[in-house]
Amino acid sequence: MQRIAELGKQAAAPDLWSDPQAAQRTMRELARLREEVESFDVICSRAADARELAELGDEGLHEELAVETDQLTLAVEQLDLRSMLSGPYDREDVILAIHAGAGGTDAQDWAEMVQRMYLRWAESRQFDTEVFSTTEGEEAGIKSVTLAISGEYAYGYLRSERGVHRLVRLSPFDAAHRRHTSFALVEAWPDVSGPVEVEIKESDLQIDRFRAAGAGGQHVQKNETAIRITHQPTGITVSCQSERSQKQNLESAMKVLRARLLAMEQEKQEAEVAALKGVHVDAGWGNQIRSYVLHPYQMVKDHRTNWEMGNATAVLDGRLDEFMDAYLRAVGP
Repeated sequence: MQRIAELGKQAAAPDLWSDPQAAQRTMRELARLREEVESFDVICSRAADARELAELGDEGLHEELAVETDQLTLAVEQLDLRSMLSGPYDREDVILAIHAGAGGTDAQDWAEMVQRMYLRWAESRQFDTEVFSTTEGEEAGIKSVTLAISGEYAYGYLRSERGVHRLVRLSPFDAAHRRHTSFALVEAWPDVSGPVEVEIKESDLQIDRFRAAGAGGQHVQKNETAIRITHQPTGITVSCQSERSQKQNLESAMKVLRARLLAMEQEKQEAEVAALKGVHVDAGWGNQIRSYVLHPYQMVKDHRTNWEMGNATAVLDGRLDEFMDAYLRAVGP
């Protein structure tokens, strides 16, 4: 409530809109906090009403009270889960990158399946999505893709998906139809809308312009609208070719670079803290988080939480909430 009062004073200031971006951040945070308080108050009110009805002892109300109890339980569980999304960037949008790993054509096909899985998950939540860049596979699938998913708590949920995802199936690309194992790496960075302590010097950037190419090397544009930015101090390279204008691609590429530099700084700080605690930090490819088995049986299992589901088809269609919920409850806020 104290934070709401502070933001309310800022929102009432006559010079609020002298800085439009800061004003939007203030109004957005104020609206979110008010919505959270209102949701909590509504649940408390409903619980009090249900208690009064129960105290009446009317047997005719048992069925109605049972339904209301189930609904209140679900609402409280959702609020409890929201409390786990209390990281500094959990409310932000997310930039997601997917890379094919070991497994050749099967891995590239798997990477495209992973992309579809997250797009379907975002669609189920009515989140907006935008593909920044895609590198097509030689025969099928994709080598890598970078996309943005915009929606409340998008990063908070999808940070649980970072790591290596393994697929076991009968390969559609093997003439003998043998079982193959493929890997895809998922990376997630917060797309921070407000000011962050990430300094990007123009002198540190190498910006290359080239023609956007589609599958088979066909040019989407005759002009050099695609952008590749190399941040020379870190070696990070990002590219964007989804937009028709060079300016839009440059803005999108800078957005991805900003998010990756922020994530790098976060990882550095976390590694320093972990080292002080004597904990080994491994951010390499060996950090397999989940297996998707399609043959000889169907099973998806998260190795961090041991949460598993037999309906692999539903998971690949975007049913990920149970896995995210289990992860968030395991690691805590």
